Amino acid sequence: MNNRDTDPKPWTLLEQTAGPELKVFKSRFERRLNPRNGKELECLILDSRDWVNVVALTPTGEAVLVKQFRFGSGSVTIEIPGGVIDPGEEHEAAAKRELKEETGFVSEKWTYLGATEPNPAILNNLCHHWLAEDVILKYELNLDDGEDIAIITSAIDEIRKAVSSGRLRHALALAGLSKVFDLRPVK
Repeated sequence: MNNRDTDPKPWTLLEQTAGPELKVFKSRFERRLNPRNGKELECLILDSRDWVNVVALTPTGEAVLVKQFRFGSGSVTIEIPGGVIDPGEEHEAAAKRELKEETGFVSEKWTYLGATEPNPAILNNLCHHWLAEDVILKYELNLDDGEDIAIITSAIDEIRKAVSSGRLRHALALAGLSKVFDLRPVK
């Protein structure tokens, strides 16, 4: 194994061209120079607004989860509430909006858990993670045309089982949940 003791350096941007606009992404191509070997590489970047998701806990400590069909995987997933941050919207406001729209739950106790890079190889956005505690069901769902959501609540042991069995494997949901819970199987 080759152990290099110097950190990688940023690649020089040589050229940037717009690619096709997609529904939720704008694509662009960059030609960059690898500082290690001097070779040029064409890279694809998908520009996206930031995302937000919410670990919502009931007064009894159960997590509010959503089940919904996802087009990319062609399957129903188990995840935490979340979505795209609207233009000009702060991520805290987006977290509150998404929780209310997707689940009908609201909270007065919010904690910012930090952000993750969903896929920095090709995406330039962040996913902001929020914790909402003592959530209460107050509203009807207000779903987008592309959503069909079922709500479930689960104790941490059930979440761990769902993670271990592969039933819960949405990467951004796992990132948010892992900021609150130890998701390793209980032995």
